[in-house]
Order: sequence, then C-alpha cells, then structure tokens
Amino acid sequence: MNNSFSHLRGTLRPLAWCLPAVFFTLAACAGASSAPAAPAALVGTQWHLESINGQPVMDRSVASLQFPEPGRVAGNGSCNTFVGAVAIDSESIIFRQMASTKMACMGGASEQETRFMEALRQAQRYQVIDGHLLIHVQGMDQPLRFMKKK
Repeated sequence: MNNSFSHLRGTLRPLAWCLPAVFFTLAACAGASSAPAAPAALVGTQWHLESINGQPVMDRSVASLQFPEPGRVAGNGSCNTFVGAVAIDSESIIFRQMASTKMACMGGASEQETRFMEALRQAQRYQVIDGHLLIHVQGMDQPLRFMKKK
C-alpha cells in the first residue's frame, strides 16, 4: 500500500504546482465580470439635462450626460466637461472617479453645475421612461430628468 501511495504522490505533485495558477486565473475572470458596467441599453446614448430636483435648468443649458462605452460616463456640467466611471446594474447607478475641467462659469451656470455634479455623486438608481432618463438622488424629492439626444 505504501508503494501505491508513493506512486500517487508522484503523480499529484505536478498538479499541485498548477493549482495556484488555475485558482488565480479563475479569480481574475470572476473579478472582471463582477464589476457591473452600463447596460447595453445605455451604452452609446446621450442625454440633455432638463431638471434638477424638479427645477428646470437654465435656458440654453448645455448640461448633458453620455455613456460612450461600458463603465464610462462623460458630459457637460453646465460649462465644464467631465468624465468618470459608472457602475450600473438593472436599477442602481453609481458615478465615481469624476474629473472635470475648471473653466470659470458665467451667470448661474456655476451654481447649476455644482448642483448637477453633486447630484451625480449622490445618485442611487435610474429609470428610462418614454425617452427620458430619470436618476434618483439621495436627499432629493425628485430625480434628475434628462431627455434623450437624437
């Protein structure tokens, strides 16, 4: 019996060297798929901001949001452009790693941009209804409301 165990141990030794590689490969694959990105329905879409917490945006506002590729977001805050990461699943939406240009804003654009960008940082869930994107924000009674750009 000892001889058969020695033979088995010699057969399993090369496999023991492979197991860590297999484990790390599987873990990397699982990790890559666990970070949700933008669902296909949002990828490639562009949206124009209409209101923040029920208040209409300024006339001729350029505030916008777009999803150029899975996991990425870009747009215009009201006078500065921004980019960042976005994690989206069936209902939830989280914006992170947001960066923007720092140009001086004229008139009320600065205040509107501050409200818009803060709202994105506090976003919790979203809905797409009749050509509108609604982003529900923690601490706001009404969602950010966007109209789809054509």
